Amino acid sequence: MHGMHANRMRWMLVAIVVIAACLLPFVLSSYRVFQFNLVLVYAIVLLGLNILTGFNGQISLGHGAFYAIGAYVAAVLMDQWGVPYWATIPAAGIVCFVAGFLFGLPALRLHGHYLALATFALGISMPQILKYKGLEEWTGGVQGIVILKPHAPFGLNISQDQWLYLFTLIVALLMFWLAWNLLRGRIGRAMVAIRDHPIAAEAMGINVAAVKTLTFGVSALYAGVGGALGAIVVQFVAPDSFVALVSISFLIGIVIGGLASISGVIYGALFIQFVPNIADEISKAAPWAVYGVFLLAFVFLAPKGVAGFVQILWGKLLNSRTRDTKRSATVQS
Repeated sequence: MHGMHANRMRWMLVAIVVIAACLLPFVLSSYRVFQFNLVLVYAIVLLGLNILTGFNGQISLGHGAFYAIGAYVAAVLMDQWGVPYWATIPAAGIVCFVAGFLFGLPALRLHGHYLALATFALGISMPQILKYKGLEEWTGGVQGIVILKPHAPFGLNISQDQWLYLFTLIVALLMFWLAWNLLRGRIGRAMVAIRDHPIAAEAMGINVAAVKTLTFGVSALYAGVGGALGAIVVQFVAPDSFVALVSISFLIGIVIGGLASISGVIYGALFIQFVPNIADEISKAAPWAVYGVFLLAFVFLAPKGVAGFVQILWGKLLNSRTRDTKRSATVQS
């Protein structure tokens, strides 16, 4: 009974958050809407990285590369062939899934810090690959590609920023729903089993190689979808927008938000988007020092991530409500 009550309250809270998210673009300035749009974009990318690292135990320091690939797929399709912006999202996801799956095959031989180094190599090499003269015709080289912001469809009387936010929110909700179903299913349980006990998982008949490469592909797909949306939101892509620090920021995001937590990626995305800005406002001279202080504070105060901290508070709240209910029932009887 207590579990049913907790689940009902949890779903009510999710519904409230979704409704609040839908109302957000109509009460904030265009710049704030743009910022929260990027929060949704980062949340999608972090969700994919958390599936790989948090749920499957594969460390990646190169997800900025898949983010870049997704962004450029959307930009090239829109700029070169006039493909509608909404059609570039699945295209970017498919391309990145294939790229991630292919990268995951040789990565099967690597574990732990060796895999992290291999993915980091991918991340730091991507800007140089995008600047390659043979690809300039498509990528625009150092100059990059400018994208036009889409208008609201069906004659909706809302601004371009508001529509783009709502579109990103719809895609984000779809990606969260897919991830939730994937992780609750047989493949999700296999991912976690491989992370915790790889030898036992293989003995139980789980195809470890297939699950790990599939996980890498799915994770890259999420990064690609996020990259495509990010390109459309920012309206510009260039090689120097996807430096190695982007990949490191994504890893920081899932650690701050909480590993192996779906809700944690939202907290991580908020951290990535807003904390550097806050640090810059606090100190123009040494913003990264302030950022480091914020990072240390989060690590020490919430060692299991913000999601873990919130979970503890949520548990205490439910226990308090249960005790109050029992006490009132005892008094009445």
